[in-house]
Amino acid sequence: MPRYIVEREFPDGLVIPISADGAETCHAVVDQNADSGVTWVHSYVTEDKRKTFCVYDGPSPEAIQRAGRSASLPITRITEVSVLDPYFYR
Repeated sequence: MPRYIVEREFPDGLVIPISADGAETCHAVVDQNADSGVTWVHSYVTEDKRKTFCVYDGPSPEAIQRAGRSASLPITRITEVSVLDPYFYR
C-alpha cells in the first residue's frame, strides 16, 4: 500500500483536547478514513498548531482526498513517499 505525507493548514490552530472528547474526535477520523480504505498512521504538529504533516497509507491520492472531505479536514498537499532510514546502509 502506498504511503503519503498529507500536509494540512489550520489558520486558527488545531485544537484536539487530551481528553475523552479528543480521543473520540480521533477515532471518528479513523472510522471515516476506513470507508475510503485509508489508514492514518500518525501526525506531526507544528509548535503553533497551524500546520500538520500526517503520515497516511492508502490506495491513491484520490482516496486520501475522499477521506479528508469525509472528515472535514483541509488538505494542502499530498505527497507519495517511501521510507529511508539510516539503518538501511549497514
